[in-house]
Amino acid sequence: MEGVRWAFRCSTWSPSCSEWLLAARCIQQEEKQRIGQFVFTKDAKAAMAGRLLMRKLVCEKVGLPWDAFRLDRTARGKPYLAEPSPVPDSAHWSFNVSHQGDYAVLAAEPGRQVGVDVMKTSRPGSSSVTEFFRIMTRQFTELEWRTIRLAGSDWDQLHMFYRHWALKESFIKAIGSGLGFDLQRVEFHVSPNQLQEGRVYYQTRMHLDEEEEDSWTFEECLLDKHHHVAVALGRPEGSASNVSQADADAGNSWEAPPPTFTLQSFSDLVSRAKPLSHEDPAYWESFQSKQDAPVRQSERQ
Repeated sequence: MEGVRWAFRCSTWSPSCSEWLLAARCIQQEEKQRIGQFVFTKDAKAAMAGRLLMRKLVCEKVGLPWDAFRLDRTARGKPYLAEPSPVPDSAHWSFNVSHQGDYAVLAAEPGRQVGVDVMKTSRPGSSSVTEFFRIMTRQFTELEWRTIRLAGSDWDQLHMFYRHWALKESFIKAIGSGLGFDLQRVEFHVSPNQLQEGRVYYQTRMHLDEEEEDSWTFEECLLDKHHHVAVALGRPEGSASNVSQADADAGNSWEAPPPTFTLQSFSDLVSRAKPLSHEDPAYWESFQSKQDAPVRQSERQ
């Protein structure tokens, strides 16, 4: 059973009143309240898209009606299907969402841990690239910093920085460790050095506590020239081991090509949706009153 990779471009979604109110009716009440507390519409839209992506997944892949299940989060924020309990001997779907930059993304797999992270390459708001890297020094190992600084121009270095950051976040989200995890414990040996749009790569290897970890696979791709996505995949349930480095280098680590991210429209997100609550016109008024996004310090100058 093939995994799922979906992306939704939040930045180009300008919801109408009817769309926003429908979306709000089709998520759980506590989720609606949490999204309503965001200060900026950019964040509210991204969070809403993430919740709709997860409910769409459960409907289409687990086979539950939209209004017949409840999603919850672990103590460290990882989403899961809380009710009903999984049917014995059925495929257990692990899923994860991320939103940053212009996109919200979802990755899901039957029978293996999964984590996903999307990062947009952007220039530091109020400092030079050198100063930004100095502040972030403790987040990467010496080898990773060497790889970042050898990438080329400032922009190429930033792109490599965010590529590493997405890889680390995808792993942390897959294991559900949260903010307390020491990022220096994981070191990524990225390959190839440059990624091309339209392709999925899985040659990058991870070292955990200074030892190569062959039970994890990392998919990498570009949604566009600015957005990098990393998907962390644990060893499949019941599998003795993952592929060897030689097999990965030869391109033999998958029986079938890894799935690519499919762009979803708002109509796609709600194609199977059923309202879970009554319409709340005040929710639209609250959304309209929000500022679109924070103004970066560099944009004030």
